[in-house]
Amino acid sequence: MKGIFPVEKFKGIETPFYYYDTELLRRTLRDINKEAGRYEGFNVHYAVKANANPKLLRIISSAGLGADCVSGGEIEAAINAGFPACKIVYAGVGKSDREINLGLDNDIFCFNVESLAELEVINELAGNRNKTARVALRINPNVGAHTHANITTGLAENKFGIAMGDMESVIEKASEMKNVKFVGLHFHIGSQILDMGDFEALCNRINELQKRLECSNINVENINVGGGLGIDYEHPNRVPVPDFKAYFATYARHLKLRQGQNLHFELGRSVVGQCGSLITRVLYIKQGTAKRFAIVDAGMTDLIRPALYQAYHKIENISSDGPVATYDVVGPICESSDVFVKAYDMNESHRGDFLAIRSAGAYGEIMASQYNCRRLPVGYMAEDL
Repeated sequence: MKGIFPVEKFKGIETPFYYYDTELLRRTLRDINKEAGRYEGFNVHYAVKANANPKLLRIISSAGLGADCVSGGEIEAAINAGFPACKIVYAGVGKSDREINLGLDNDIFCFNVESLAELEVINELAGNRNKTARVALRINPNVGAHTHANITTGLAENKFGIAMGDMESVIEKASEMKNVKFVGLHFHIGSQILDMGDFEALCNRINELQKRLECSNINVENINVGGGLGIDYEHPNRVPVPDFKAYFATYARHLKLRQGQNLHFELGRSVVGQCGSLITRVLYIKQGTAKRFAIVDAGMTDLIRPALYQAYHKIENISSDGPVATYDVVGPICESSDVFVKAYDMNESHRGDFLAIRSAGAYGEIMASQYNCRRLPVGYMAEDL
């Protein structure tokens, strides 16, 4: 697969680094806009936590998406990249006063509120600025998702959101506050979801809750269903763009929107996941007692997902078309968990070969650390090289 990577141009660059296929990103964005555009009132926000590389953010903002932020730093990054404040939503279970004030000062579209305590603080801070904060209440729908336990967010046992049983009382309290305006409900059940049945289950739960609210004469202007759509880590070349057609159609079919309601999505991984690869060099081939190791110069500091989630990433030797051999691909970090994959078949590798660790555009560069006093990886756009 070295044909899709400009390997000759990589030779003068210090590894490890991130390489972004910006044409694939633009193709993905065109597909999102096409499929979401089939339905009236569908609004897509990019989840900045997936990747906040400034150049990527500018490409995404220029495609017309809004931004979903979970920190004050992400709000600043989104505004600097050209996302209009009227398209920024701010979520997060632990918003600080400084971050809330930042959102207020920039007149963002809304705060996705996770608790009554947070709602009271937002009301107080907005009052101090003589402002009215638009708020959507994040409701925990107690809907499971077929994904890793660490990225499931919609169960009653998770830390996120307001319990369904408290929904009406919190809405009532919001209506009594002078400096907040209730504008919607927010949901998010998890990440890396490929089973459309999970999203259908969320639709059914939202339909139930809307009926309940209507019995209390409560109308909801905006419904935000979060994100969660996954990517194909096994086949990044065969399936480079996720199935946005099925994703948006699931909500169009199963969610019973009311007249004039707007539906908001917060997609992250599915926007940028496949466009990014971590490029690393082989340092050594080490023959152990029972296995052979390909020791590379990238580590868990550059891509933590395999160590954190036992996540799989396809790895390709983009320098070699040789016969297939079996390796444990490991990094240089002084931790036993610094392993990208075990017993993995790839083209026979030698010192100096470039490996591409695929599907690393989401939760790769953004989660990098300087543990072991390592340098942070640089991110390069295809057009930079």
